[in-house]
Amino acid sequence: MLAGWVHDVRVLGGISFLLLRDMSGIVQVTAPKAKAPAEVLKEIASLHQEDVLFVRGMVVASKIAKKGIEVIPSELEVVSRAETPLPLDPRGVQNTLLETRLNWRVLDFRSEESNAIFKIQSKILQSFREFFLLRHYVEIQPPVIIASASEGGAELFSLKYFEKEAYLAQSPQLYKQMCAISFEKVFTVSPIFRAEKFEQPTHLNEVRQMDIEESFATDADVMKVLEEFMAHCVKVVRESSAEELKRLGQELEPLSLPLRRIQYSEAVNILRKSGEEIEQGMDFSKTQERKLAGLVGENAFFMVNWPLELKAFYAMPNPDGQTCRAFDMIYNGLEVSSGTQRIHVPSLLISRLKAKGLNPDNFKSYVDAFRYGAPYHAGWSIGLERLTMKITGRENIREATMFPRDRNRITP
Repeated sequence: MLAGWVHDVRVLGGISFLLLRDMSGIVQVTAPKAKAPAEVLKEIASLHQEDVLFVRGMVVASKIAKKGIEVIPSELEVVSRAETPLPLDPRGVQNTLLETRLNWRVLDFRSEESNAIFKIQSKILQSFREFFLLRHYVEIQPPVIIASASEGGAELFSLKYFEKEAYLAQSPQLYKQMCAISFEKVFTVSPIFRAEKFEQPTHLNEVRQMDIEESFATDADVMKVLEEFMAHCVKVVRESSAEELKRLGQELEPLSLPLRRIQYSEAVNILRKSGEEIEQGMDFSKTQERKLAGLVGENAFFMVNWPLELKAFYAMPNPDGQTCRAFDMIYNGLEVSSGTQRIHVPSLLISRLKAKGLNPDNFKSYVDAFRYGAPYHAGWSIGLERLTMKITGRENIREATMFPRDRNRITP
């Protein structure tokens, strides 16, 4: 018994062909007039793309069908008929604008391209959870509704929370730290929200982060964990999603460890020598990240020891007082992960909050958490959609996001 959607149907004189699609792919149903029941032939003639069917029949070898087999039907039942015409054609026989694909995501998911993207994304998530569970990290569930900014700044979505004002979390940062100093090693997959008015191909206002936090760990320690996970993730996708990668025309290179560590100041100098207008103390644009990757000649590398003013208040300062124990990972020309060793000393944390123009009273429960036995700790986050985008070779993060949310899109 087969169950699936009509991908295509053709009636050619004495023989009818039906391509039926399910989660495993597409199978050809062949109904010769001499072999198939008359009621089955009549039903096939009435079918349209995306009708939902049950088919029962006999599997036989075929030199014509792509899978090397075909099904000769003996019974066919229509479960649901699709309205016509379709808003878009999931077969991909014509180019469809991304905006149209996103408007009709339910149909776009049925295309071989989108199907491959999100099956790969599922493997990325699976590899993340399995990697850290096997290493005895505890999965945590931080809140999405918070009382104050996670990382400072004004890019917050506010909401009325009974008689108080609350916000959607920019990051699980503060909560994963509080969990790490109790459970020692934690990880989470969480949605985060940023009210930035970007309309760039690498930015969204709601994304998923894959985060870890670890006690008794420095920035160097968790960078090692990050590169090991990334190498594992790429290996898993290469081995388990070879068919999907082929469908997307994507060759995924394995990572060779250890990854190169480049000082932030060195990265600025490399770009300056290439003619880029950038100064020490400035952040990198996405174009500069891509250019830097080409100049460095590595598919993945770290940028380390960032200026203190460019990173969040919780980043541990270096002894020079100018830089901090922070890092970014650039993968295939885009920052997909960032992390730091965190401040675990309450007095220093209060000092850094004030230096960032933040009121320590708004972070009291967070600061107080470190007053009762807090080890040094570090962690990082990976943007799931950004990583999916680079692994699948997409040009726009919206293609790697099931239901994108940006300043112009809140449906479907």
